[in-house]
Amino acid sequence: MTDFIHRFEKGSAAGSPPVLLLHGTGADENDLIDLGRAVAPGSALLSPRGKVLENGMPRFFRRLAEGVFDEADVKRRADELADFVVAARERYGIEAPVALGFSNGANIAAAMLLQRPDVLAGAVLLRAMVPLSDPPTLPIPGTPVLILSGAQDPLASPDNPARLAAQLNERGAKAEQRIVPGGHGLTQIDVNLAAEFMKSIAAKAPA
Repeated sequence: MTDFIHRFEKGSAAGSPPVLLLHGTGADENDLIDLGRAVAPGSALLSPRGKVLENGMPRFFRRLAEGVFDEADVKRRADELADFVVAARERYGIEAPVALGFSNGANIAAAMLLQRPDVLAGAVLLRAMVPLSDPPTLPIPGTPVLILSGAQDPLASPDNPARLAAQLNERGAKAEQRIVPGGHGLTQIDVNLAAEFMKSIAAKAPA
């Protein structure tokens, strides 16, 4: 299996899709466990730690400056993470997961959707930005994606994730951007909207 340090929690609710938890800069595989439990109670949780270190802080890919991504590294790391998910599915016996990513984790999830669209069953992208300026033109047929942007986010103004939603929809995804009050940090509104989204995916899952 691709060597990501990770946590896995077995699911307890039949029909609930597994969740791939992808943390933000400086966090680790433990950071989003409680959020995953709140947003998708009973779902299996797969939570890897980013392998890139920036001043000692884990991330999922390199950046050249704040808001400026090393796109060659984004592509390589998205493939690496996708390979990990494929291997983890076989190891743990889970279906394709829905990504729940925050900030840097949301950006790598977006890159996976664009580059390896078969790996994820959907995604909740919290404070995401466009990860690739010229992404592949692979089809993303009907994959549900919720992008939650902070109205006063100093790192990503809402027009940036709006471009991401457009990229995804141009390729066939069903991406929706919602702008919520607040900045880059998460609020209870994010939790509530993400939980509603996960319920909607579970409701459409085959019995």
